Amino acid sequence: MPKMKTQSSAKKRFKVTGTGKVIAGAAHKRHRLISKPKKMKRQNRRTVVLAKPDGIIIKKNFLPYA
Repeated sequence: MPKMKTQSSAKKRFKVTGTGKVIAGAAHKRHRLISKPKKMKRQNRRTVVLAKPDGIIIKKNFLPYA
């Protein structure tokens, strides 16, 4: 069976930790920031761990060798 390809878009957006969790950047931080609360903007600076079902989908379909 041939090797599977990793999705180029996924390797730019997601990272898998040593324990197998998937990390991604927080959403809603690119534009229209004036209408968003200060707390939300502050918390969105860091990355977030995806929910377990979402992480499984990412690893299975987009990052097969992660």
